Amino acid sequence: MFKNYLHSILFTVIAFMCSLFTLNAQKAAVKTNFAYWGAAASPNVGLEFSLGKKSSLELGGGFNLWDFKDNRKAKHWLAQPEFRYWFCERFNGHFLGLHAHGAQFNIGNWDIPVGRLEKFKDRRYEGYLYGGGIGYGYQWILSPRWNFEASLGAGFARIHYDIYPCAECGTKLGEGKYNYWGVTKAALSLIYFLK
Repeated sequence: MFKNYLHSILFTVIAFMCSLFTLNAQKAAVKTNFAYWGAAASPNVGLEFSLGKKSSLELGGGFNLWDFKDNRKAKHWLAQPEFRYWFCERFNGHFLGLHAHGAQFNIGNWDIPVGRLEKFKDRRYEGYLYGGGIGYGYQWILSPRWNFEASLGAGFARIHYDIYPCAECGTKLGEGKYNYWGVTKAALSLIYFLK
């Protein structure tokens, strides 16, 4: 199920990106989010395309497909597109964003003694989420081909999950649903422009 779902999402994203290149190829950038690398040890990439003088579309995502030491798991994939409105001009200065997100996860055996995250120590959670939010950010021009971006977003995620007794064993203990309201996006990104 995971592979079929991932393949259909990848096909849709690639088809959409190809249509954007034919519509407006004068400004496109590739980026990576250092905050995502640090928080989840996850490779990630984003593509951002100009849609007009004051608008752009970012197609971002990341994944983590491996186990950590002591059989800790943080396996997941995430897709998070965002429409951006720029106050001055695209790829320069302040912007507001409207983003959506979808993810699939398998997380467990982490000792994080903070609020809701303490549950990950003795349980494994497997499931998916979807939702959206709004954000604010700023891009600094570093050179004609390089920018740096800081952004933060908040919104909603509907989470569906199955619960297992430990990180690698046991039968399903139950399932649940959870409505999350809070931070849904955080980025410190280095950007390279494809001209």
